[in-house]
Amino acid sequence: MRILVLMLLALVQAGTPPPDAPTATIAHGRLKASLYLPDSKSGYYRGARFDWAGQVSSLTWKGHEYFGQWFDSYDPTLHDAIQGPVEEFLTADASSIGYAEAAAGGTFVRIGIGVLRKPAGETSLQRFGRYEIVDPGKWTTTPGKDRITFVHELKSPDGYAYRYRKVVRLAGDTLTIEHELTNTGSKAIVTQVYNHNFFMLDRKGTGPDVLLRLPFAPKAARPLEGKAEFRGKEIVFLRPLEPKETVFTEVEGFGAAATDNGFEMENRATGAGVRMTGDRPLAKLLFWSHPKTVCPEPYVDASVEPGRTTAWKLTYTFYEPKTGSAATR
Repeated sequence: MRILVLMLLALVQAGTPPPDAPTATIAHGRLKASLYLPDSKSGYYRGARFDWAGQVSSLTWKGHEYFGQWFDSYDPTLHDAIQGPVEEFLTADASSIGYAEAAAGGTFVRIGIGVLRKPAGETSLQRFGRYEIVDPGKWTTTPGKDRITFVHELKSPDGYAYRYRKVVRLAGDTLTIEHELTNTGSKAIVTQVYNHNFFMLDRKGTGPDVLLRLPFAPKAARPLEGKAEFRGKEIVFLRPLEPKETVFTEVEGFGAAATDNGFEMENRATGAGVRMTGDRPLAKLLFWSHPKTVCPEPYVDASVEPGRTTAWKLTYTFYEPKTGSAATR
């Protein structure tokens, strides 16, 4: 038994998923994607930050890879031990539904995760922390050849309840993520949602070969410290990021139209490109990067009144740009 425990510990430290983590593969034409499926007991990701549905561990198109494991150490309850175009629901003050009104030891809701316990003495949501999941809700996962449908149904003791449906679909050269959130409770759900987009274009490091292009001229709200630069409508890296270095800033300059909710990202050395478009106006836009992943994070409003349904969609189209260094554009 001791040997088995040591072997499992070594696998976790190496970033290897548990052998019983449920998975599914979908494909259409030149696109193929592998996904980890939500499961409260054996799921690859059981953290308290990101929506458990739709985690894409690998997506290949014409020989290019777009996602993968960007973190070094794996733990199923670690807040960001997750891959692919994953999403987090937050209130405008970076908290969660019902958190502010919950008493010590009471409960609050994280969409796509469940009903969580608020620890005694805690006064603000610890987004990167671990929480007791009191009720993970009910997950229904329906795989198909080219799509997977996830449905999460949850009812909290505090009047919040919902039915959340997400469809990850491949068609042609496109990945779409379709969302529907139905408020089945007695209280309004007031929330924003963003996609973290943990891109790893051909799993190469973050540096001058990677280019991000926006529909508007962005402005950095924070200094980029000589690691990246905003040029016109582009964000470029001035040098490769060193281990443990990151780039982070809020992005300003977008307008009220949904056409500003999108980007193009390219690795001009390998020829991998992706274009993302959203069908709702931006509420906020963040940009975060790590030596292994580049992450534009578009936020939209997903609030919904009792008895109503709200819907939104993200579309990712894969393409090949001209090869060559992005730094020379």
